[in-house]
Amino acid sequence: MTTTSESLLFQLTNFDHSSNQKSWEKFVSIYTPLIFYWARKTGLKPNDAADLVQDVLTRVFQKLPELQYDPAKSFRGWLRTVTINRYRELRRLKSFQIETASDSLLEKLAPVELAESTWDIDYAKLLVAQAMERMKDEFSEAMWRALERVMLKNEPVAEAAAATGVNHWTIYSARSRLMKRLREELEDVL
Repeated sequence: MTTTSESLLFQLTNFDHSSNQKSWEKFVSIYTPLIFYWARKTGLKPNDAADLVQDVLTRVFQKLPELQYDPAKSFRGWLRTVTINRYRELRRLKSFQIETASDSLLEKLAPVELAESTWDIDYAKLLVAQAMERMKDEFSEAMWRALERVMLKNEPVAEAAAATGVNHWTIYSARSRLMKRLREELEDVL
């Protein structure tokens, strides 16, 4: 996975509630699954992990105005550190229910910079699926089913065309349009 979007972080560090609500919503949709993944890796049950995610997002929102982004450093590394520190702090304040985990598990979390990790691939797929969902209304229902088969299930275009009744050249054209839109939507993230 590549670096965090500098433009998104710039928008958030200069956050104005009236103009950048969409930037914050984008940030939340991108990073919530990652923070939740880290929270679950500590052994937290899903409800406690969700509470930790909310707490971390609140902390990040509070710290963003003072954040001095350094592209040479990993934003995800900083975010992971915030998550781990909040976990430790909240664990001292109240008892989370842990599923076969201990603080030593925190050190076993895969390094954030591990570019080819399974999580990075799954995370990228999740971001693509979320972006596709936002674009769903731009296509007919039959075309969308064909695109899901081709883009998300890696089905050959010919099979998707046969299953949905959409011409295979039309699927190629729509896939090209969708890919262009996805690149625009996710260029700052992937």
